[in-house]
Amino acid sequence: MSKTSEGKPSERNYEEAITRLEEIVGQLEEGNLPLEASLTLFEEGIGLAKYCSGKLDAAEGRLQILLGFNEEGPKIGQFQINPEEE
Repeated sequence: MSKTSEGKPSERNYEEAITRLEEIVGQLEEGNLPLEASLTLFEEGIGLAKYCSGKLDAAEGRLQILLGFNEEGPKIGQFQINPEEE
């Protein structure tokens, strides 16, 4: 992996973070690493998982706003691009 995509999760985009997380899982599943290296990768993986979860939660919130969800649940109806045509 290149130096530009390594670093803190916040310095990556979602796709880069998922790719790195998959790499980490693969390395850990192989089981060939020393304990300290495994712990370091595990720690990085946990940070990436939390970052990705937060990104997905934020995307879900944006979708709820766009689709008209409120405290009572979803606003059921046909999606319209131009609301003046109701």
